[in-house]
Amino acid sequence: MSTHETHSLRVLIADDEIEFAETLVARLKLRNFSATMVHSGKATLTAIEQQKPDVLVLDLKMPDLDGLEVLANLNRSNPKLAVIILTGHNSLAAGKQGMELGAYDYIIK
Repeated sequence: MSTHETHSLRVLIADDEIEFAETLVARLKLRNFSATMVHSGKATLTAIEQQKPDVLVLDLKMPDLDGLEVLANLNRSNPKLAVIILTGHNSLAAGKQGMELGAYDYIIK
């Protein structure tokens, strides 16, 4: 093993579609990212405080808190966290609204 350890980018996937989230986590791990997942807005906020991810991939439609509510909370508590919004075709405007709230970008699923 080298004396230089590589930092694995920590990615948190927040999506209530469990199979979709599992697939993303598996694909990221294949590329040597440190990836974990949660399935609700409240769990997202808790995981961010515990795991300190570098990147959050955040679905807009989740139980308890939607993605925009989570993002608004993060703007106060973790303004430097890179957030990528996941949005469906019918919520393209919400993806753009997420960027106005500070998301780095949005992806249509």
